[in-house]
Amino acid sequence: AFGVIADIQFADAEDGHDFGGCRRRYYRHSLRSLREAVRAWADESPPIDFVLQLGDSIDGQNVRRGEAESALQQVLAVLGELSVPVHHAWGNHELYNFSRARLVRTALYSRPAGGSDGPPDRQCHAYHFSPAPRLRLVVLDTYDASTLGTDPGSPRYQESLRVLREKNPNDDLNSPAGLEEPYFVAFNGGFSQAQLDWFDEVLKFSDENQEKVIVMGHVPIHPHASNGVCLAWNYEAALSVIHSHRCVVCVLAGHLHDGAYCLDSHGVHHLTLEGVIETPPESNAFGTIYVYEDKMILKGRGRIPDRVMHF
Repeated sequence: AFGVIADIQFADAEDGHDFGGCRRRYYRHSLRSLREAVRAWADESPPIDFVLQLGDSIDGQNVRRGEAESALQQVLAVLGELSVPVHHAWGNHELYNFSRARLVRTALYSRPAGGSDGPPDRQCHAYHFSPAPRLRLVVLDTYDASTLGTDPGSPRYQESLRVLREKNPNDDLNSPAGLEEPYFVAFNGGFSQAQLDWFDEVLKFSDENQEKVIVMGHVPIHPHASNGVCLAWNYEAALSVIHSHRCVVCVLAGHLHDGAYCLDSHGVHHLTLEGVIETPPESNAFGTIYVYEDKMILKGRGRIPDRVMHF
């Protein structure tokens, strides 16, 4: 069993709204929601084994307020009350606040320090681990290709900007207006070929060892588990890797605060979790997932509905 939570986006700020100005965001209360989740996970019986934090743990406005470090420390302090490991995905809001080089030196870098569990690029926050026999978790870096958190003089930035500009002629690169492929916006990102090659090798190993694999990353990789905008740039390449193997049973994501779900044509469940940041104080948005030989059961809290996902 493990806990799941997405898009906390904490800031020590008054309530605000999304970029469209119509969705309320509960910046300060999100930390109280996280505390409630941690208390609930601590009371689980049998106990949970770990927690997946699906990205955007703090809000981008912290950098303007000069509070990025303090906001992150407050979130990490609450998560630190757990007696189990927390595995973090990197979201766009982490990369608004910190460079990749800085994130590597924070506790949000949950990739193990040694071994060959991730891609050769140590700043690529992707890795895998096995929490139980014949079960593997793969953490993907959905901003491996991105203009966010990257030195504008670097090859990573220049190539990401080229891809983005090729698909998005808008003055505002965060605007999907008029785009044939509206997910080519700066607040999304994608996968390098190196990460996709590594991912393919991990799944090949799991196939050979008859493992079930759960994948997690911040940005959804299936259009039906998305609103069509909150979607990885080269999602089709990631899906192609998954569909060329038998082992993946579920892909977990955040980023889309409304949440979404689909069962794809290859029998893979794609579950996008509702975001804490847009959850009113009288509710919440987290869950616990119980994994069995033939299914996963999500016990949701607040905005997150219960769900049974058969393999």
